[in-house]
Amino acid sequence: MKVLMVCLGNICRSPIAEGVLQDKVEKAGLHWQVDSAGTNGYHNGEHPHATSQMVCRLNGIDISHQRSRPFQAVDFEQYDLIIPMAADVLREMKYIAGKKYDTGKVKLLLNYSFPNTDLDVPDPWGRSVAAFHEVYDLINHACDALIEEHTSAKQP
Repeated sequence: MKVLMVCLGNICRSPIAEGVLQDKVEKAGLHWQVDSAGTNGYHNGEHPHATSQMVCRLNGIDISHQRSRPFQAVDFEQYDLIIPMAADVLREMKYIAGKKYDTGKVKLLLNYSFPNTDLDVPDPWGRSVAAFHEVYDLINHACDALIEEHTSAKQP
């Protein structure tokens, strides 16, 4: 399975989500490809935010190799599952993808932890270190639920 995590700038939430999910699938022995992208393009080519890197590192995950890249319509052809971090990101994805948008490939990340709530992973940009830890915890829990849902024996 190929999974794409998406946020606005691809330097805070989606890099954490990429790193956490990649770590979990490797530990589970799954052969998934995990990537991340951003809808606004302001940080293309940049490393993840220093605090995102620090929080991941404190949890045994190195995301320093990641680089921000723009979300593109073609991502709907290349990924099986595209996970926006928030409703505003989902709206931007729809706009960018146009006719290539595929509802069947999209699910807000926190709907894995809190089904049918459409909650956002809060954007920690410009907030305290504690906000980045909160984001990490939300993403960590949701990634467990995502793996469970997509590897469950009851899945077709």
